[in-house]
Amino acid sequence: MSFPFLLIIPIILPLVGATALLIRSPLPQKAINRYVEVIACINSLVVWYLLLSGQRGSYTLFSLVQDFSISFRIDGLSALFSGMISLMWPLALLYAFSYMGEDRRNKRFFSFYLASYGITMGLAFSANLITLYLFFEMLTLSTIPLISYYEDHESLYAGRVYAAYLIGGAALAFIPATFLTFLSGGGDFLYGGLFQSELPVFLSREIIDLLYLFSFFGFGVKAAVFPLSAWLPRASAAPTPVTALLHAVAVVNSGVFAVMRLTYYSFGPDLLKGSTSQTTALLFSIFTMVWAAVMAVKERHFKRRLAYSTVSNLSYMLFGISLMTEGGLLGGLSHLVFHGIIKMSLFLCAGIFMHCTGKEYIYEINGVGRRLPLTFAVYTIGALSLIGIPGFCGFVSKWALLTAGAEAGGTLPVLGAAALILTAFLCAIYTLTVSLRAFFPPLDKDHFCGQEVEKPQKAMLIPILVFAALNIFLGLFPRTIMPYLTDIAHGAL
Repeated sequence: MSFPFLLIIPIILPLVGATALLIRSPLPQKAINRYVEVIACINSLVVWYLLLSGQRGSYTLFSLVQDFSISFRIDGLSALFSGMISLMWPLALLYAFSYMGEDRRNKRFFSFYLASYGITMGLAFSANLITLYLFFEMLTLSTIPLISYYEDHESLYAGRVYAAYLIGGAALAFIPATFLTFLSGGGDFLYGGLFQSELPVFLSREIIDLLYLFSFFGFGVKAAVFPLSAWLPRASAAPTPVTALLHAVAVVNSGVFAVMRLTYYSFGPDLLKGSTSQTTALLFSIFTMVWAAVMAVKERHFKRRLAYSTVSNLSYMLFGISLMTEGGLLGGLSHLVFHGIIKMSLFLCAGIFMHCTGKEYIYEINGVGRRLPLTFAVYTIGALSLIGIPGFCGFVSKWALLTAGAEAGGTLPVLGAAALILTAFLCAIYTLTVSLRAFFPPLDKDHFCGQEVEKPQKAMLIPILVFAALNIFLGLFPRTIMPYLTDIAHGAL
């Protein structure tokens, strides 16, 4: 039995809960924690009920004018993204309760953190371009207070840079979103594109290329494509629960998700393949993945190094999307999921190090692995997976992307495949050097020799252990999810 109106519950529930928390009188920290976690868990259960019950009808909340409506629907791509987010959010909250501790600003923090959950669900369930654009912009606005949480010079400046980049990108994306909605009579997502029968007579190749590039860079701002990536490393000024979930998974992956929608469900790969816009997208994706990996090697701040790594890996996904093939989409989808799992564990491990030691830089890690063995063991598992070592999930998605590039043929796809191999070596340098410093420091440079280090709370360890287990399980048994991703890439879901 189908109840399409239920689609709005996972969107509205966190927003209502966040608003109620924000306007309430001050509460004890434990009460805030219980309240937020209960709402997040209920919301995740509702999401999974919708996914498992096969809700596939669309629901229009209201129409603005003529073909411009706010509508929601679940298809294969939205089911994947919403399922991924709904699993990660409660775990990230569990970690955040211990990390944030007692602070007068925590009520505001958790209000916006919870609101972002509902907004991300709205983006995932969007049935058309206007709805996607609306929630894309709402996600930017709801996360600005999280970036600026500490209210010092660094975090306030990071918030301003974040707002400037992402609101500017939204201005670019607004043009193709409204244009395609008007031309197609609603802009409802359709695998293969909105113009499969015939193009409007005035829609020339030059206009198509321009509209697509506005979409690619406008929505791609959240995916941190060069030269629109400076905001992401600066966003590491935010608390680790923000950088881990919102700026390693939810916000940045919403950019990749939007580019997937525009490429395969609005313009259509057949319309774009071989065009100037495809060439441009491939060039910027390949350059970004290499440039960001080099920057990660040079970076000495722990979280900023991981942020540059995220920039590089997001362009892996954009490269797969820009191939305009089913294999490329499969590679992008698999890396969307697996990179999220990997980078969550890496950021959370970095957060534990910073929380327990009060230190932030790579050179300060020497010897800490002997005091935080479990944390840095999980970090090393994530590092090996990110490099692409077989037996971990990162290998599966990187192999899919590498294969897709080789099968696509042509100069740029093969160059992209070579860039994947090069960045894997660079990834080994910027991730494993951390593990080596942590466990095997030079004898005279163990910064923690004879020192006690605060032990992380169990609530901080549970999420990293869950992500480590998922990393290994999906690496050893990829068939548990890859057939589903293949069906999405082929348009069967």
